[in-house]
Amino acid sequence: MRIGVSLTSNHPDVKDPREGARWMIERAAAARSSGLASLFIGDQHVSPTPYYQNTPMLGRLLAEWGTAPAGCLFLLPLWHPVLVAEQISTLAALAEGPFIMQCGLGWGEDRFAAMGASFRTRPSAFEEALDIVRRLLAGETVSSSRRFRFAGASLALRPVEPVEVWIGASAPPAIERAARLAEGWIASPSLSREEVRAQADMYRERCAAYGKQPGAIVLRRDIYVGESSSEARAVLEHALRQGYRGVPGDALIAGSVGEVTEQFRAFGELGYTDILVRHLINDQRKVLSSFERLAAVSAALA
Repeated sequence: MRIGVSLTSNHPDVKDPREGARWMIERAAAARSSGLASLFIGDQHVSPTPYYQNTPMLGRLLAEWGTAPAGCLFLLPLWHPVLVAEQISTLAALAEGPFIMQCGLGWGEDRFAAMGASFRTRPSAFEEALDIVRRLLAGETVSSSRRFRFAGASLALRPVEPVEVWIGASAPPAIERAARLAEGWIASPSLSREEVRAQADMYRERCAAYGKQPGAIVLRRDIYVGESSSEARAVLEHALRQGYRGVPGDALIAGSVGEVTEQFRAFGELGYTDILVRHLINDQRKVLSSFERLAAVSAALA
């Protein structure tokens, strides 16, 4: 099992916008020092709290990274697909290793309205956009007269390596879409342990139905690796008192190196190939210390 990081881009408590950016840079460097297997950041628009946008931020973080895979999330119905393909091509040129495109439908009718996009038709917009992005990255000249309307688009700058697509999905139709269209599937960080098992089984079954071998089976989890069980438990209890992101307590992982290793190993036994971690606190000192201890977790799993 591989351990990667999905850095939080949302920093509501920062007083100076440069501070949140600095934290993300330091965390990317810490993830590399810990030998983590991949680096990702998310995508959100018209956020009510300070949110650092994916493509410029990842461009900066890649300077701290290395040759391991990296990528970012695109909520495809909120983007023009030609712009997505151009951004991916540029980021892939900056990356020293493979680039992975994560994508999802997006959420929040108010956010779709603010971006001038239709919330109701997002599944069909997603599939149309993904098809266009892939064709452009493959070197085709593409025109479209459907939901996205444009003529004669092509890319002169394209990735030198194939770009894998991982789709984040929780609802059964979305898991089916991931099995049909992508090279990997990302499970939601809020799933209970039983849902983690059931959805992985569903994804593998749908892959088999399409005659495909499952690719990356990825679980997002919000975590903290403590210097001791008691210290980790105190961090978790504080996060829960704050109503942490609406995520159920049993979907969060906090413990010593040994305890976190055992929980991760259990997910590997269910068939997950990757865990993408995000820290459930924003105290920079504690986050960087947790990254150091993640190196021991990764070594134990290896």
